[in-house]
Amino acid sequence: MKESGKLALTSILSAITASLCCITPVLALISGASGVASTFSWLESFRPFLLGITILVLVFAWYQRLEPRKTERIQCNCDEVENQSFIQTKMFLGIVTVFSLIMMAFPYYGHIFYPKVEKNPVVVSSENIKEAKFNVNGMTCSSCEEHIKNEVNKLPGIVTVSANSKEGSVNVKFDNSKTSISELEKSINITGYTIIDKKQTK
Repeated sequence: MKESGKLALTSILSAITASLCCITPVLALISGASGVASTFSWLESFRPFLLGITILVLVFAWYQRLEPRKTERIQCNCDEVENQSFIQTKMFLGIVTVFSLIMMAFPYYGHIFYPKVEKNPVVVSSENIKEAKFNVNGMTCSSCEEHIKNEVNKLPGIVTVSANSKEGSVNVKFDNSKTSISELEKSINITGYTIIDKKQTK
């Protein structure tokens, strides 16, 4: 029973670690420490392994809790069952399982924690509108995309900004009389992600 409690805590740790690369940008937004957003992006390559560990640990923990006990074990452990702590109960293991699943799925819903940017319409002359594409290293999920978009949208003259973690790209349409590619680059660099290439596409 004590072992199942330890396994439950192990599953929490591995589930959080598996999604830490996507949890960190949200924590960075909340704390205002934008530069730490990409700190754990290197964990993305280990995510399948960590997810596997989490699932295996949870399955084993539930097996230990639900396996039929032999008569002699029941007789020996009756006092222990009566005195077991909450951490050794099925309810605690159930809570841990739900929490672990929520953490494992974080990359799929992390973007909802970012505020929708309400921007005033940008009045620009068509000849001032330029487009730039940045190849960015370190983005792993929608949280990373939203973190970069949130920072870039703080600049004046931004018409549209999109980010794609699968392609590792950020595309920005902007008014070059109000901001510049170098300012866009600084804004992306603030997030902690690394620009490996940039070009003006229009």
